[in-house]
Amino acid sequence: MKVAVTILAFCVTSLLALGLVMLYSSSMVMVDKHTHSEIGAHMLQMQLLWCVLGFVACVSLASLDYELLKKFALPLFVATVVLAALVFVPHIGMQFNGAHRWIRLPGATFQPSEIVKIALIIMLAWYGDYSQRKMNTFKRGILVPGLIIAAALGVIFIEPDRGTTILLAAVSGTMLMIAGVRWLHVIPPVVAAGAALVYSLTHDSMRSGRITAWLHPEAHASGAALQAEQAKIAIGSGGLTGLGLGDGMQKHGFLPEIQSDFIFANIGEELGLLATLLVVLAFLVIALCGLFIALRARDQFGCLLAVGVTSLVSYQAIINIGVVTSLLPNKGLALPFISAGGSSLLAMLMGVGILLSVARQAVPAKISAPDFVPNDNPFAAKAA
Repeated sequence: MKVAVTILAFCVTSLLALGLVMLYSSSMVMVDKHTHSEIGAHMLQMQLLWCVLGFVACVSLASLDYELLKKFALPLFVATVVLAALVFVPHIGMQFNGAHRWIRLPGATFQPSEIVKIALIIMLAWYGDYSQRKMNTFKRGILVPGLIIAAALGVIFIEPDRGTTILLAAVSGTMLMIAGVRWLHVIPPVVAAGAALVYSLTHDSMRSGRITAWLHPEAHASGAALQAEQAKIAIGSGGLTGLGLGDGMQKHGFLPEIQSDFIFANIGEELGLLATLLVVLAFLVIALCGLFIALRARDQFGCLLAVGVTSLVSYQAIINIGVVTSLLPNKGLALPFISAGGSSLLAMLMGVGILLSVARQAVPAKISAPDFVPNDNPFAAKAA
């Protein structure tokens, strides 16, 4: 277990360090529209501040007994859902590009849906542990947890934030399956949710346009497919070893949001294919370490917590990288530990802290005694 924890911590720390470097590299040419001053250093300072806050939260959660989370699962879940609903309150919430996802803070903004991710994982882990003997029934395995999931996803869905909604639906489904839900019971709600999502997308011109642009990028290269096309140019121009740190061209206004959702493209352009493969490898190793911790968890609650956090990090990384490489339509999700965004960074480090807490109290591996024959016993001859 010590090896898994060490490797996990090394991968997370490496991604954090890479994220800080690439954040400054991608934003150092950006200029504030009002003051005309460079904002790269300010963005780096804010990310460092959130990194420190996340590190404190990570260490605090890692040092606590994760069993304590059971007592706060419900109030924490309710509080975060209410907090997420505050984005619609005038003078508290903040609207940007037609979406209500942020709360105004002095000198910064906060995205409550990021904390909802962690609260939902804790809530479902508690419920799966509490109802583990009845999770194979439709009522306790689908209906009740479905209401819990709907409460969280409903608020996020109407922000609107389809990407986070899909992400949390996948994480929740994974946790429920591990908790013991029957496959046949999962099919009806999955079909219903899929139909509702398709209906929503077809009646949302912006998001249906993104899908159309994803399917036919050549026809929308200067419109909805602009980011995807420029991201491919960035990764392609980087080649094997990249153009050099700070020497990328796409950050000069060609690729919007290169410091956040599309920072993976900046890594590919400036550090090359080798660096992007190392990033993918790091996330793969984090997933394997998380699954190992889940298998060694001392109880069902710890196992579900580990599965939830591991799924969250892994699925979000897959979606982000898939979007940047045009394997998926644009979803607007940050790359864990790397993209600019304090709320996402805080939530991810909180998740790592929970994962480390589960690992710290995991069941030790059993060491089997080696097989031996009587002749191997030094006392066998004397006994005879």
